[in-house]
Amino acid sequence: MNQSPQLFKQLMVGSGLERVFEVGPIFRAEEHNTPRHLNEATSIDFESAFIDHTEAMDVCEAVVKAAYEAVEENCQDELEALGLAEEFEAPSGEFPRLTYEEAIQRINATGELDEQLVWGDDLPTEGEKALGEDVGEHYFITDWPSEIKPFYIKDHDDDDTLSTGFDMMHPNMELVSGGQREHRFEHLVAGFEQQGLDPDAFEYYTKMFKYGMPPHAGFGLGGERLIMTMLGLENIREAVLFPRDRQRLSP
Repeated sequence: MNQSPQLFKQLMVGSGLERVFEVGPIFRAEEHNTPRHLNEATSIDFESAFIDHTEAMDVCEAVVKAAYEAVEENCQDELEALGLAEEFEAPSGEFPRLTYEEAIQRINATGELDEQLVWGDDLPTEGEKALGEDVGEHYFITDWPSEIKPFYIKDHDDDDTLSTGFDMMHPNMELVSGGQREHRFEHLVAGFEQQGLDPDAFEYYTKMFKYGMPPHAGFGLGGERLIMTMLGLENIREAVLFPRDRQRLSP
């Protein structure tokens, strides 16, 4: 997390800025050699005080739609060069919002997996693909099990087995991870301990929470994945000038 803006943008929200926007590089020790993973990527980040996870989803949806609309309006020559001018279309209407439980039920109903998913399973790539084909448009998955979401994601007040975390999906893959953040110091520390982390190692982050943090929520959107799915590219490296993965550091 030290190589991601997540914890730091939360501190900036608590500092009095209230809303933080960032577009910048993130670095992940990805072990995957896949067409959709990079070790260095561009994250489009949003964090805001005094909103909950549903309002963060509203902003997320608006950002993605605005990106499509801007390309549609301003990039016709480029779309023509790529052979996409006729088929490119900005999404319209509200993105469906499925709960995690609904998502695994719909995946299981497709019969595409060898084994049925059960509560607490992460969604495999094959499952995401099957669900994406079933939904057929951008959509959200909400109400994930608390046990599989990070320590900084707040649980629902009336059910601590459910988190306020959400993912926004393109039919082909995940684009966004977000949620309401845990702003209460004692609950935050308990979350560290539940996930086997030492709260003292994160004192630079937790210290501000002792003095009071506003309720806040946000998300991170993968820039290269947005371009990849927007243009129907087969490999995320086609969306990057100098991709950085496990095999390439230079040029």
